[in-house]
Amino acid sequence: MALKIQPLSDRVVVQPQEAETKTASGLYIPDSAKEKPQQGKVVAVGKGKKDHEMTVKVGDTVLYGKYSGSELKLEGNDYLIMREDDILAII
Repeated sequence: MALKIQPLSDRVVVQPQEAETKTASGLYIPDSAKEKPQQGKVVAVGKGKKDHEMTVKVGDTVLYGKYSGSELKLEGNDYLIMREDDILAII
């Protein structure tokens, strides 16, 4: 799947994973109690800055802060655009 968006500089486009709908013990979580996902898959990466190469690459699964990035809806899917600095870890 090729996105029709190219992030600039040190920005990354992440597709958040779906929020859990069921607990480990089998209880269903109502929509009002679901937490915002903090994990997603990188779908596009900018070229980086002059003195900084990008660490993440397309296809990486990453962890990011709960309120990181700007929400974007493109071609019917939800994405987040954030700086690479907002990414906490690569899984």
